[in-house]
Amino acid sequence: MGIAADIADDWHAALAALAWQVEAGADETIGDAPVNRYDLATEAPKQAARPVAATPAEQVGSDPFEVARRAAERAQTLDDLRAAITAFDLCELKKGARNTVFADGNPKARVLILGEAPGADEDREGRPFVGRAGQLMDKMFEAIGLSRTSPDAETALYITNVLPWRPPGNRDPEPAEIAMMRPFVERHIALVDPAVIVVMGNTPLDALTGTRGILRARGNWSQALGKPLLPMTHPAYLLRNPSAKREAWADLLSLQARLRG
Repeated sequence: MGIAADIADDWHAALAALAWQVEAGADETIGDAPVNRYDLATEAPKQAARPVAATPAEQVGSDPFEVARRAAERAQTLDDLRAAITAFDLCELKKGARNTVFADGNPKARVLILGEAPGADEDREGRPFVGRAGQLMDKMFEAIGLSRTSPDAETALYITNVLPWRPPGNRDPEPAEIAMMRPFVERHIALVDPAVIVVMGNTPLDALTGTRGILRARGNWSQALGKPLLPMTHPAYLLRNPSAKREAWADLLSLQARLRG
């Protein structure tokens, strides 16, 4: 019992000493003997074969669209593209965002859903369409056998947005912001290479076709980037206007028929 009590006392004393050091500002552990860093062998830094993202110095004073275009062109994989977007500092929205919301779902999916921009829930979680509108969207596509969690490309969804950062107050993205990020969007679609693109809302419709008026365009198949494109109303609109769900269901059936055909 005496030995056990001594061990317990030593443990509590060590914990108290550690807490005191943390409170004092110590943020590194050190050894008992000094280390001469000049005596340590240094490994030569590995040089990347091809930088994907533009450095901050390259971005200063540059045209945002051109910086985005060059960075997007260099991206050979989705990981490259994620890194390029994360490093892109010329969009003011990034300064007020918690996370860069890149994508979710299966990149081998036949269907790519392109939304507008993250909301508060998406910004917090770092994934697109996870709030109330996203939950409704999941139920909508599950009704025709498609899911973002499916490992099967035939029944999977891949989801991303035009803007990876949340606009303040969930305002609509501005034309300059849409144009600035368009090269990343186009490269994203090229890398995923879906069979069908579904655009939800005015912003992605504008980004891919240069037109607006989602209520007129919805349900009407067209082409964008060499892919069949189906415009649909955004799930947030359906939450505000439940009567529009009938039209959304017709659009889903049209998508289902297209995939089967």
